[in-house]
Amino acid sequence: MSSVASAPVRVRFCPSPTGNPHVGLVRTALFNWAFAKHHQGTLVFRIEDTDAARDSEESYDQLLDSLRWLGFDWDEGPEVGGPHAPYRQSQRMDIYKDVAQKLQDAGRAYHCYCSTAELDARRDAARAAGKPSGYDGHCRDLSAEQIDAYKAEGRTPIVRFRMPDETITFTDLVRGELTFTAENVPDYGIVRANGAPLYTLVNPVDDALMEITHVLRGEDLLSSTPRQIALYKELIDLGIAKEIPSFGHLPYVMGEGNKKLSKRDPESSLNLYRERGFLPEGLLNYLSLLGWSLSGDRDVFSMDEMVAAFEISDVNPNPARFDLKKCEAINADHIRLLDVKDFTERCAPWLKAPFAPWAPEDFDEAKWQAVAPHAQTRLKVLSEITDNVDFLFLAEPVEDEASWTKAMKEGSDALLRTAREKLESADWTSPESLKEAVLAAGETHGLKLGKAQAPVRVAVTGRTIGLPLFESLEILGKEKTLARIDAALAKLAA
Repeated sequence: MSSVASAPVRVRFCPSPTGNPHVGLVRTALFNWAFAKHHQGTLVFRIEDTDAARDSEESYDQLLDSLRWLGFDWDEGPEVGGPHAPYRQSQRMDIYKDVAQKLQDAGRAYHCYCSTAELDARRDAARAAGKPSGYDGHCRDLSAEQIDAYKAEGRTPIVRFRMPDETITFTDLVRGELTFTAENVPDYGIVRANGAPLYTLVNPVDDALMEITHVLRGEDLLSSTPRQIALYKELIDLGIAKEIPSFGHLPYVMGEGNKKLSKRDPESSLNLYRERGFLPEGLLNYLSLLGWSLSGDRDVFSMDEMVAAFEISDVNPNPARFDLKKCEAINADHIRLLDVKDFTERCAPWLKAPFAPWAPEDFDEAKWQAVAPHAQTRLKVLSEITDNVDFLFLAEPVEDEASWTKAMKEGSDALLRTAREKLESADWTSPESLKEAVLAAGETHGLKLGKAQAPVRVAVTGRTIGLPLFESLEILGKEKTLARIDAALAKLAA
């Protein structure tokens, strides 16, 4: 096995363009990217698009767009090129066909004519007898007469790789030494009956030809590793591969109910986080914690800091649970780390159609710039900015009956009248003066500030929760604030 020190690091990230990218895929890309950067190595981006029934150009374009949004860059691959082009497997079919034929010529692969029904029946029988249920080698050594008979029946064979009758042991970069006995790793298919190559062939062949030194991938692919190691040995003998790469299998990402997070789980979709306004750096920071940590007492860090510290040997092999609330909390920390100018620019998409409920001409840039520093301290995701600042740009506050019912208790009308009177004479260039006005109104009615400010907040902003109230009142202005309190008093009177 190769080691990090023995050769320049070359890793690969090779997703399939099927559906929306998911967070498990991003975590795998992140660890490969950080590992390559840490060792001044090469990241190869390769597209596994041999499944014509599931792959699509739309998904391919979306995948590239998502990786760019996250800030990933790659040294070889689509849009970049490189010495091992092409980097889409659909454009490399002649290579796989040639390798498959060479394996057959060398006696390391053979035609298998077994039907699906026959395979299922023999597997069921093996299970009933308490034996391994993998392929039983039925077609390993067919005679010419048997082959002719199958052909006469019109059967079209697949191509199977002939596994060696030996135990395979390797050192996983995450899990340590692992051993697989021959009976648990049977011969396996590498080419479909229609001639299309399978993942089990194309993936290691591309890794060999692209001289990948380290394969960092999900734990779900661990069972295929002994197969690939055996195939690598044959590829080396055939002069196709130079060495067997080192393997590191990343822990499962678990969702609700302690089940593996799947593409069907809503929280697995990368698009969800992008649409909600997660920062790329916030999301990546959280995903890096799913199996790795910078230090025991620090969860928030930059990608540069991750790259400087990342080693695959530090990855924890135990399953990692995806916690959306923690993901949001870390994203909120990254929002607060932005300088205000960067924050205002990143909020821009949520301050216009289709997200903003106000007309474009009602947006006030000066008010937005004034409120932005206060909003920055309150958001978990950027999309929350719309509801937090809409009171500034709408003619009337949003009608939220739940907030109204919660805040407008018995006696709220009297409190609001007193608050209006105090605010009328307050200094509107000072949020502290506005606070003193509402505090004095509350004391008049035997209420502390928290209880006194709730009806004022709902009257002016429409909601019980939002940005710092008195700074918000100052930015909205005296005229609009008092008009909204008057409207609330009219509604209470009605």
